[in-house]
Amino acid sequence: MTYGWMILILIGVLAVLYTLGVFKQGSVAPNICALPANVGCVSAALFPNGILTVNIQQATQYTINVVAIGCNTQGTANALSLPNVIIPIGGNSTFVVPCYTSTWATYNGAIGAAYTGYLLVNYTDLSTGFTHTASGSLIQKVV
Repeated sequence: MTYGWMILILIGVLAVLYTLGVFKQGSVAPNICALPANVGCVSAALFPNGILTVNIQQATQYTINVVAIGCNTQGTANALSLPNVIIPIGGNSTFVVPCYTSTWATYNGAIGAAYTGYLLVNYTDLSTGFTHTASGSLIQKVV
C-alpha cells in the first residue's frame, strides 16, 4: 500500500467523523456543575427555554436556608430567584431557575447547544445566622 492510499483513507475517516459532529465544540464539552465543598451540585439539566433544573446538596454542619439562587454568564448576584428553602444537614433540594445571558435576557438555546456560566447559591446558616454565597462554574448542554 502506498502513502497515497493511506492519505485517502485518513481523509475519508476524518470526513465521516466531521459529518457525525465529533468536531463541534458543544459535542465534546462535558456537563459541569461545580460548587464549593459545602454546597454541592448533585445534578442539573438545562432546557431550550433557558430553565435550569438543579439539585443542590448541602454538606455544612448545620441546617441552611437557601434564600437566593441564580444562573447567569456574569457571575454576579443579579436576577436571582428567591426560594427560601430550608435544607437539613446532608439533605438536598431541587430548584428551577432561569439562566441569563450577558445582556440579562433569558437564555434560549437549541438542543445540544452548550451554555457556559455561573451558578450562585446564597444561603443562611440557621445556627449562626451568617449568610454565605457559593459560586461555581456551570457548563450545560441543552436537553
